[in-house]
Amino acid sequence: MEEELKCPVCGSLFREPIILPCSHNVCLPCARTIAVQTPESEQHLPPLLHPRGAAPPAAAGAAPGPAAAAGSAACLDSECAAGGGGGDHADKLSLHSETDSGYGSYTPSLKSPNGVRVLPLVPAPPGAAAAAPRGAGAASSSLTCPQCHRSASLDQRGLRGFQRNRLLEAIVQRYQQGRAAAAAAAKCQLCDRSPPEPAAVLCEQCEVLYCAACQLRCHPARGPFAKHRLAPPPGQPGAPGGGGGGGEGGGKGAGGGRKPPTCAEHDLENYSMYCVSCRSPVCYRCLEEGKHGKHDLKALGAVWKQHKAQLSQALNGVSDKAKEAKEFLVQLKNLLQQIQENGLDYEACLVAQCDALVDALTRQKAKLLTKVTKEREHKLKVVWDQINHCTLKLRQSTGLMEYCLEVIKENDPSGFLQISDALIKRVQVSQEQWVKGALEPKVSAEFDLTLDSEPLLQSIHQLDFIQMKLPPVPLLQLEKCCTRNNSVTLAWRMPPLSHNPVEGYILELDDGDGGQFREVYVGKETLCTIDGLHFNSTYNARVKAFNSSGVGPYSKTVILQTSDVAWFTFDPSSAHRDIVLSNDNQTATCNSYDDRVVLGTAAFSKGVHYWELHVDRYDNHPDPAFGIARINVVKDMMLGKDDKAWAMYVDNNRSWFMHCNSHTNRTEGGVSKGATVGVLLDLNKHNLTFYINGQQQGPPAFENVEGVFMPALSLNRNVQVTLHTGLEVPQCVKQPKLPNN
Repeated sequence: MEEELKCPVCGSLFREPIILPCSHNVCLPCARTIAVQTPESEQHLPPLLHPRGAAPPAAAGAAPGPAAAAGSAACLDSECAAGGGGGDHADKLSLHSETDSGYGSYTPSLKSPNGVRVLPLVPAPPGAAAAAPRGAGAASSSLTCPQCHRSASLDQRGLRGFQRNRLLEAIVQRYQQGRAAAAAAAKCQLCDRSPPEPAAVLCEQCEVLYCAACQLRCHPARGPFAKHRLAPPPGQPGAPGGGGGGGEGGGKGAGGGRKPPTCAEHDLENYSMYCVSCRSPVCYRCLEEGKHGKHDLKALGAVWKQHKAQLSQALNGVSDKAKEAKEFLVQLKNLLQQIQENGLDYEACLVAQCDALVDALTRQKAKLLTKVTKEREHKLKVVWDQINHCTLKLRQSTGLMEYCLEVIKENDPSGFLQISDALIKRVQVSQEQWVKGALEPKVSAEFDLTLDSEPLLQSIHQLDFIQMKLPPVPLLQLEKCCTRNNSVTLAWRMPPLSHNPVEGYILELDDGDGGQFREVYVGKETLCTIDGLHFNSTYNARVKAFNSSGVGPYSKTVILQTSDVAWFTFDPSSAHRDIVLSNDNQTATCNSYDDRVVLGTAAFSKGVHYWELHVDRYDNHPDPAFGIARINVVKDMMLGKDDKAWAMYVDNNRSWFMHCNSHTNRTEGGVSKGATVGVLLDLNKHNLTFYINGQQQGPPAFENVEGVFMPALSLNRNVQVTLHTGLEVPQCVKQPKLPNN
């Protein structure tokens, strides 16, 4: 947190901090040193840019040298406090910018030793002071923020026009008191006395506290200790972070014991409201004078609580990131050890391989060892750089968190609201710095080096590490692998921290019956769905990756079971245009008096499958046909009239089997409204059987059916049927009706 309490100009703890318009803080004495005073008349243009015939405006009261300018800047607030609003050093100034926004852009040309940039002084034209009339010497003063380098102008009140950050003063005072208490408790770490003597110095290299006697005895300023730096113990004057005064707030108690701040415009009035438009607290007299008449005003306490809640919420995100960063640092340190161990393992393996080829590999062994060492040093350097970078971010976030927590503890609403917006933004920016991937190692502990000891002796002098390894084994993501009906979906990924390039993947699947694997997909995607598989079958799947070096090893085999029974609907994409589907494509009828064909969404080439069709409407004795067909069946005539369909067409009294327009096996028994027609396709025995109301209709209708078939139906407008799928195959079959000759 100490970095949050240091002035960016002097580097010490804040003394009388003031809040700049950009929400940054600076010590009041430091503000006097970096303020720049430029006479209005010296804001002249180059001679070529003045109107023709017009002389550049004269300047008055300008000091020719830097010392005079510094003297003018030093008295900016003291003269205003004494009421000196006019004259040669008046502070009523225009902005040192191109607009009236209160900020200005500039080109810094001077830089102080502490890194603060100031505006360059513009020299006055010769004789300008003598030519200027009295009263024309009003100077334009501006103050440049040492952090964001934005320039702000000073009004009649000078530096006293900026609000004091009393909240920051109180936190600095508390911090100094804590440091002083720690310094009082600092004891010599090498004393033989009991109790030990108070510590007099701290060796920054040894990180040991010494009293005066022990320092002379154990840490003399000669020999190897001569270059060690001795500093006062932490918290004492002159120690790092322990110096700096508290300004006006040095003698005040922290917390609620301080005097409530008063309005900058009305010294005797306390703040009571908060102007959202101006983003500043105001008193009741400011409201009476009408300065904020049309502004959005809210109660000071309510806004205070709201901003505290926003800051606390923002801190939660930074706290989580800080926790992740600490865990990440532990991970990185473990990674260092793994890299060291793996590096040693690779070196040992390399030595063993080279010793097996002593005569031919003697010269080459040193080169290969060097490459391994360089690889190890590169990985170590990357990890150390990442540790240092993450440590710096963590220290900044932790300091900001501690500072914000101290701010939240304060009970000064106006002081809190002076800095709350800026703190909330800083916390949000700090959280955004932990971008995705920032807490992931940039290198792996594995060494991507493989020594190939297979070549013949004549190739030993060209022996080198293989620059690209085969891709590793892909990992099947079992939580994403699934089956649906007769389709399977597989997903995979490469293992983490794998840096070997992958150009594509090969997915292999067996035939569902324990047969040989075959390639079903080759490409770069890591998700693949295979359709058209057999129902009630068990498939084995595996995947491997490949790159220019070759094909990597197979993944583990995953076993996928397709559905026991077929679930499908009528297919609107392949149905005749006169077919009308409803009930989620499970109910079909027709707009035409002619028979039209519609197919199912499933295709069968193996196994036993059974489905039923319920007759919802049956008018005027039509002849609907039920059966199976190829995908390219003719769809504008009755099913079975071409060679692409095998069907049973039926009226209200009898049925016939039909294929290639051949009518066979007339059987008594028809359909009516409410009847159910069952279709049994047994591709193991290669036959097709029909049922009406649970009773087999005639003998097996067709035999020797082989290939890929789809459920099919033909009907006209007098019939409406509903499809029922996912049914078990009938276990007991009733005696079939004998066909009539």
